[in-house]
Amino acid sequence: MELGEVLRERRKATGRTIASVAVDAGLSVPYIANLENGRGNPTIAALDRLATALGARLEVRIGEEEPPPASAAAELLATSDRAERVIGTLATGGRTRAAIRRDLIATVDSLAVVLGRPVAPADLNRLLDLLQLGLPA
Repeated sequence: MELGEVLRERRKATGRTIASVAVDAGLSVPYIANLENGRGNPTIAALDRLATALGARLEVRIGEEEPPPASAAAELLATSDRAERVIGTLATGGRTRAAIRRDLIATVDSLAVVLGRPVAPADLNRLLDLLQLGLPA
């Protein structure tokens, strides 16, 4: 799979527009559109900013070593439309969606440790309830 396809699929999977990703990454809309269409030669720094804006982690590897397993929390959040809405609401406070998503993934991973079992969708919804209760009215 080509880089542009990966970027577009990741962006669409999170329900984001190119413009919202551009704002979070500090890049221009045409720059990201060109990358998604297979044009341009991005720097590692630009790719890292894009990955962060998309709630992902940039990995640059040379060799045959297998990447670490994906976080169960990241997969759980990726399948939750409600999580994306709550992240969007929290992002109005000045923090980027990517930073909030990263912190929420870490929180859900920690919750799994405390519970001694994988976090279920119902557990995630309870956590999202708590986050929404903490928001100003």
